[in-house]
Amino acid sequence: MTDRRLFLKQAGLSGIGLGLYGYTAVFGKAATNRSPFTLPRSTPEQQGISSEAILRFLDAIGESGQQFHSLMILRHGYVIAEGWWWPYSAEHRQQLYSLSKSFTGTAIGLAADEGRIGIDDPVIKYFPDLLPDEISDNLAALKLRHLLSMSVGHAKDSILIMEASPPGVPWEKTFLSLPVVFVPGSQFMYNSGASFMLSSIVKKVTGQTAQDYLKPRLYDPLDIVGSTWTENFEGINMGASHLRMRTEDIAKFGQMYLQEGMWNGKQIISRQWVAAATSKQISNGKNDSSWGYGYGFQFWMNPPGGFRADGAFGQYSMILPEPSAVVVITSESISTKDTMQVVWDHLLPEMKNAPLQINDEASRQLDRRLKSLEYEPPKLATGSGMAKKISGKEFILDKNEFHAKSVTFRFTDNTCIFILKEEGKPDIQITGGINHWIREGNYKPAPHSLFSLRRIDFDSIVAASAGWQNDQTLLLTWRFIETVHGDSLTCIFDGDLITIKFLFSVAGLQNKPDDRPDITGRMSR
Repeated sequence: MTDRRLFLKQAGLSGIGLGLYGYTAVFGKAATNRSPFTLPRSTPEQQGISSEAILRFLDAIGESGQQFHSLMILRHGYVIAEGWWWPYSAEHRQQLYSLSKSFTGTAIGLAADEGRIGIDDPVIKYFPDLLPDEISDNLAALKLRHLLSMSVGHAKDSILIMEASPPGVPWEKTFLSLPVVFVPGSQFMYNSGASFMLSSIVKKVTGQTAQDYLKPRLYDPLDIVGSTWTENFEGINMGASHLRMRTEDIAKFGQMYLQEGMWNGKQIISRQWVAAATSKQISNGKNDSSWGYGYGFQFWMNPPGGFRADGAFGQYSMILPEPSAVVVITSESISTKDTMQVVWDHLLPEMKNAPLQINDEASRQLDRRLKSLEYEPPKLATGSGMAKKISGKEFILDKNEFHAKSVTFRFTDNTCIFILKEEGKPDIQITGGINHWIREGNYKPAPHSLFSLRRIDFDSIVAASAGWQNDQTLLLTWRFIETVHGDSLTCIFDGDLITIKFLFSVAGLQNKPDDRPDITGRMSR
């Protein structure tokens, strides 16, 4: 699963409202004016799950060791619980990783519904000018359905090879030049390059990027606003990854699929497509892991039933038709199996078939708990004699692979301002709170070499904190809250000298050292 290693988903609604079965949640004009919060809200008990059960679920999340950033639980079309672990919050986009693939598949489904493509079309039909001199039988047999079901026939994922294409060489040409070792459709092999090819085909047949094509057909009807999707040098959305949107928008997407493509009485995408995309199209191993229950068209099948849009480090829109539920999670999970298992073990069994009597105290406790979710910054010493000596002084950095030129630190009673200068890039200024998060005014542009090498290749608001590990050692902790990841810089001062050590958030969660070399420098006179 190369994409996971790279760092680089109303008429049909059935549900209960106000405690009455058969009531249909209304997604109407009043709701769409509350962007980005347009889904109706209800209590857990009205929708057949107790507040106590969700409290236990939150306990299990804490015990799992996985870092959730946001959570939204829908039952019968209603949001019954939602929370963001501060400094993450509802208004900000979330990085989706391979959850993006399900949106790419949706764009293909819409194009098929409009008669622009057929999923049994040969892939080579769409790229006549990019084909190799010799077309193998297996390449000739490759169809869109094989791209959709991850059964291309390559021996390994193609995305890294495509990204390494010589300058100016279209990624599609690289993809089509690769040996199709196995008969297409004969075996599953997770292939992010296939999702890029689907995105490219969308642009071929519509003249629009997948993002632009989806806007009037999916985003606007569902009131999904503010999403972004990175393009490669050809102007094609990455397809396999790099889509960002808010937690609630991910939930809308899942709810639309739960409703078999219906939204507010309109068929957004055909029921036939939904049925095909969300059913097992190919076997992908034994049922001994969360990924061995079959694969559809850019969707995974769930162990307990249903299906999900699934991204690296635990980005999920889990669709569970039998209990009429959608569970959305964004996270930085090191064990994504554990993240899913918490849902299967602690939440799904608590979904009952009738409304429950409310426990007022438990309801109040759940409300307080969801509003107080947070990740505290490291609690360290608030000052050091070194702060006065170095405040406002520029440290000229030795030559380094990041092309970083200098760093400056400025201290107040409760903040540390960090300024980074880098060749050919705008300066970065990040203000960290001493033992508390500061977000306002902190922004990381993209790309920026110091961080882009870590796959944090998005612009992002930054939540930052600072503190002293000892008199000579300053720790800067940053969470790039519109991405999955964060970074820490340990700045060690020795007279006029500085050494900066890095710790990428994933390495920290895995208790592993960072593989970036230290940066050294000297205070300017």
